Amino acid sequence: MKAGIHPEYKEVNVSCACGETFTTRSTRSEIHLDICSKCHPFFTGKQKIVDAEGRVEKFKKKYAKK
Repeated sequence: MKAGIHPEYKEVNVSCACGETFTTRSTRSEIHLDICSKCHPFFTGKQKIVDAEGRVEKFKKKYAKK
């Protein structure tokens, strides 16, 4: 590896919207997540609608029975 061209790789705290925090290594100073392995539907077995841009509400509004 060439010296002086690689970014600094340090330990950082990762925080999720659910409140879970853990430490990993990254070139960034902090990492904020919307979904982690503690709250993701695939890992928890619970169905949860994850909608960051309002697509679910738009679909429900479009196809709602009048």
